[in-house]
Amino acid sequence: MLLKKLREDAKRIFRAGLKAVEPDQAVKRYVKVKEKILKIGQKKYNLDEINHIFVVGMGKAGFPMAKAIEEIIGDRISKGIVVVKYGYGGELKKIRILEASHPVPDEAGIKAAQKIANLVRNTDEKDLVICLISGGGSALLPAPVNGISLEEKQLTTELLLKCGASIQEINTIRKHLSWIKGGQLAKLIYPSSLQALILSDVVGDELDAIASGPTVPDSTTFDESWEIIKNYNIQSQLPESVIKHIKMGKEGMLPETPKKEDPIFKKVDNLIIGSNILALEAAKEEATKLGYNCLILSSSIQGEAREVVKVHAAIVKEISSSKNPVSAPACVLSGGETTVKVRGEGLGGRNLEFSLAASIQIKGMKNVLILSAASDGTDGPTDAAGAFTDGSTWSRAIDIGLNPQKFLNNNDSYHFFQQLGDLFITGPTNTNVMDIHILLVV
Repeated sequence: MLLKKLREDAKRIFRAGLKAVEPDQAVKRYVKVKEKILKIGQKKYNLDEINHIFVVGMGKAGFPMAKAIEEIIGDRISKGIVVVKYGYGGELKKIRILEASHPVPDEAGIKAAQKIANLVRNTDEKDLVICLISGGGSALLPAPVNGISLEEKQLTTELLLKCGASIQEINTIRKHLSWIKGGQLAKLIYPSSLQALILSDVVGDELDAIASGPTVPDSTTFDESWEIIKNYNIQSQLPESVIKHIKMGKEGMLPETPKKEDPIFKKVDNLIIGSNILALEAAKEEATKLGYNCLILSSSIQGEAREVVKVHAAIVKEISSSKNPVSAPACVLSGGETTVKVRGEGLGGRNLEFSLAASIQIKGMKNVLILSAASDGTDGPTDAAGAFTDGSTWSRAIDIGLNPQKFLNNNDSYHFFQQLGDLFITGPTNTNVMDIHILLVV
């Protein structure tokens, strides 16, 4: 009965975090129209001085963001195109919603990128372009440079995901294989004014890493891209065209992505409207209402999931033994984005792997529950947001013939938790601010 209550509490805490970063509410908090003034954050636009307003966007939260913009600005919008993940779309009056593949890009994404590019190329200095950016935008708006095919871009993305590269490292390379990322969308939009509204899914809220920074100066280089490839030792696995392009850029034979001194950014304003820390603060408030002594550990958790979990498990054990860093009933929250180095043939994601590794670390402990879940409702290539684990997970698995360590070795966390009935399935949440880890100790 206690574990059932802890599970329900974890769900409530997680959902409170999500509610704080609902894309439509985030947009409405920052975008207002009063008479002839459009206010976005601290920026004000006189609508009498704007000929046309166009809306473009990319990301899993694109539909609710676009819906909110339509509700606020209405018929003042001339036209819009926003690309979202398959199953995350809907119908709007002014803004066309297109769907494409994530995390591995597809042909639909390439066509969407071309449509967005064609739309913004026809704008001028009297126009305003509002760009809606959220997690997943990089994969959903693939625009490979000449000489690199979609299949080669897909293979490159898959290799980077499997080798354990961070999202920042993956996006560094993506930007240098694209004609739209790394500030290059801003270049297409210039000389129009550009206002970006951004839901951050990147540790540290680094603007040039979110969706590969299509509207911000790019701080990364071809040199860094090559170093990442070397560090993960994937030169021999990458397509020859990708290696050739990165090397040509490294040697100065190709132009770099736009940097901060480029005059195109004088008419650009980038505004973050939602992030992981906002979700964690709301989750903390809910946990406190439920009677927990709550602590936010960090919103910047990175590293390989099965290694990161060791620190979290150590904190759980410390609370149980010494009441530090907070006494029971305790709720410790953390967020960020871990990675998984794929060693086996199984199915899973970073949160599922986190939970499976945790089951080994906390086996036998009483009155403990951990929920690790993706805020977008999709953990890796699965239909689960994450999974629940507790001190009994190990023994319950052994009882039905499952060896947790073998499943971990095979990166098969999904099928492990599926057989235990411990998957956490939310369906698409239409937001994305990385992951939330909830540790409950009573």
